[in-house]
Amino acid sequence: MTKNAKIIAVANQKGGVAKTTTAINLAASLALAEQQVLLVDMDPQANLTSGLGLKDRSGPGGTTYDAITSDDARHGDRIVPTMIDRLFVMPADRNLTGAEIELVSLEQRESRLRRVLDPLRPAFDFILIDSPPSLGLLTLNALVAADTVLIPLNCEYFALEGIAELVSTIGRVRGTFNPRLDVEGVLLTMNDERTNLGQQVGANIREHFGAQVYETDIPRNIRVREAPRHGLPVVVYDVKSRGAEAYVALAREFLARQGSRS
Repeated sequence: MTKNAKIIAVANQKGGVAKTTTAINLAASLALAEQQVLLVDMDPQANLTSGLGLKDRSGPGGTTYDAITSDDARHGDRIVPTMIDRLFVMPADRNLTGAEIELVSLEQRESRLRRVLDPLRPAFDFILIDSPPSLGLLTLNALVAADTVLIPLNCEYFALEGIAELVSTIGRVRGTFNPRLDVEGVLLTMNDERTNLGQQVGANIREHFGAQVYETDIPRNIRVREAPRHGLPVVVYDVKSRGAEAYVALAREFLARQGSRS
């Protein structure tokens, strides 16, 4: 069967919401469930790349920086394998910092990443884009390239602050550049249901977003925080940890939602 990857941007302009952690561990869990998955690192901090033990690695054609700033169409040459079968990465490095400025003068600056990823759809089941904690040109490229947006929200007092701006941006991108763009889902992260605050914030988010919120949430877990230092997804670093179990459950729910939508 010919694949036609669904492209999902993992986005939230607020930092510290487990966006990169979610991209890594959802992708790894999907790959372990026999899905062919590509991760695209669009964050100049390149935490996704280093979190998979691939710091300073690149394909023969370079990194995401080279992919979006050059007109070389050999985009497959920028993909590298990971330690997990079926999981691949288009890595980033610090050069991506300059791309925000360089993109301004390029033709079709908002759709450079879509031009890169669309030809790769037949090779994968899912393509996940880790976007930076901002709403600049790099995030805009992710939203223009994507079919849907996965929004991680941490269960803290200011969780909903700024989300209205992201939702508004998604609406503007849909109206101007990408009419198919939709919200994939909202994921509660760093949740501590033992506290009144965690319970209240979780309830508020579920009330606000309704059925878009995943039933699965991601608990605060020391193993989740430790895993990137070892260059491993938590589902590999400690598969029996609460964090790993949560991301595996998220992948199951994610796949079930794909089936119900199709």
